[in-house]
Amino acid sequence: MDLNKLIEKFEEIYGSGGEGIRAFQAPGRINLIGEHIDYNGGHVFPMALDMNNTIIARPNNSSFINMAVTSLPNRVSADIEKLESYKNLEWGNYQAGVAYMLKEAGYNIVGCDLLYHGEVPYGAGLSSSASIEVATAVCLASLGGAASLDMKEIAVLSQRAENEYVGMNCGIMDQFISALGEKDHALYLDCANLEYEKVPLELGEYTIVITNTNAAHKLTDSQYNTRRAECERALSIINENGGSYEYLCDIRIDELEKYEKYFNGDLSYKRARHCVTEETRVKAAVNVLKSGDLQSFGKLLNEANISMRDDYEATGQELDTVFDIALGIDGVVGSRMTGGGFGGCNISIVAKDKVEGFMKTMKEKYTKIIGYEPSFYFSDAGAGAGEIMIKEAKSN
Repeated sequence: MDLNKLIEKFEEIYGSGGEGIRAFQAPGRINLIGEHIDYNGGHVFPMALDMNNTIIARPNNSSFINMAVTSLPNRVSADIEKLESYKNLEWGNYQAGVAYMLKEAGYNIVGCDLLYHGEVPYGAGLSSSASIEVATAVCLASLGGAASLDMKEIAVLSQRAENEYVGMNCGIMDQFISALGEKDHALYLDCANLEYEKVPLELGEYTIVITNTNAAHKLTDSQYNTRRAECERALSIINENGGSYEYLCDIRIDELEKYEKYFNGDLSYKRARHCVTEETRVKAAVNVLKSGDLQSFGKLLNEANISMRDDYEATGQELDTVFDIALGIDGVVGSRMTGGGFGGCNISIVAKDKVEGFMKTMKEKYTKIIGYEPSFYFSDAGAGAGEIMIKEAKSN
C-alpha cells in the first residue's frame, strides 16, 4: 500500500483534513551472523531490510493516543496519563510501552491518531516488533516536538519497552539496527558498549534469499526467555568458580573448557559454548566479508547454524529442514537460521543465476517433508528509521 493510499485510509478512520498529517517508518532486519549473543555482551552483524512498518500520524489535541492498523480490526485508545495500564493488550501493548518509556525519559507525549501498516511479516523472525517499537518512538518523540533525535537512545528506550513493559527479555540488536541501519551496509555492533562500524555489504554475483519456514514464531511463547536464563546461569557458575567475567562473550573457548567440570552436565554449558564460539565466528565473518571471501563467509554461516541447532537448540524441524535442503542446492555458499529461532526464517547466500532453481528445489522438498510451503523474500540492505516526506508521495 503506497503512502497516498495509507493517508486516505487514515482519513477514513480519523476524519479528513491533511494539515498536520505526518508519516514515519522503521525497518525489520536480518542478522547475518551473531545469534543470541547480543544479550551476552557479544558482537552482532545485522542489516536493516527495505521492508518497513509505517505510521501515518496526526496530533488530535486530546490526552489519548488512538491506534489502528491496516491488517486487523483492532482499535486502541491509550490515555497518556495511564500508560502503565495497557500491558495486557492483545494488540497495542508494544506501542503503549514505547509511549510509557519515552514519557518516563522526559519526552513530551501528545495526544495523536496513528495508523500502522506493516510490510515486515509478523511472526517470521524478522523483528517486526522492534520495527513497530522504533517507528513508534520516532513518531511520538517527533510529534511531541523533539527537534532532533538521539537514535541510540531511541533504540535503548524501545528495547526497554519490550523488556520491562511487554516482558520479552530481548537484547539490543533488533532495535539498534532498526534505528541506525544504513542503506547498502550491515552494522558490526558491539552490544556491550553500543559502538558500531558500518560495513559495506557487497555480495557481487551473489544475493541473500530469505526463506520463511511459515512455522509459528512468537518469542514470548517460546523458549527465548529460558535461553537467556540459561546463559545467566552459565555465567554465574563460571564466576562462582573463579571467573570474573562480565559477559559470556568475554570468555575464550580455551578458558570456557576449564570450567566445564563445574557444570555437571548442566545444559547451560552448551548455551555458553554457543555464545563463546559465535563471538569468534562473527569477528571472522566480518573480516572475510571485507576481503571479499564469500566462500569463507558462507562456511561461517553454516557453522553458526550448526551451533544454534546443536548447542543452543533453538532451531526446530522446519529450520533444520531448510538448512539441510539449502546445503544440497547448487549455487549456495552458505545458509543459516536468522533471528530468535524456534521457527521463523533462514538466510542463504545464493548465486544470482541460481536463485530460481534454489526456490523451486526448496519449495518442492520442504513441502514434501513439512506438509506446507515456505515463502521467499528478497531485500537489499535498507535505511534505518525516520520521517517520510509526505509531499514527495503526493507529487507522484
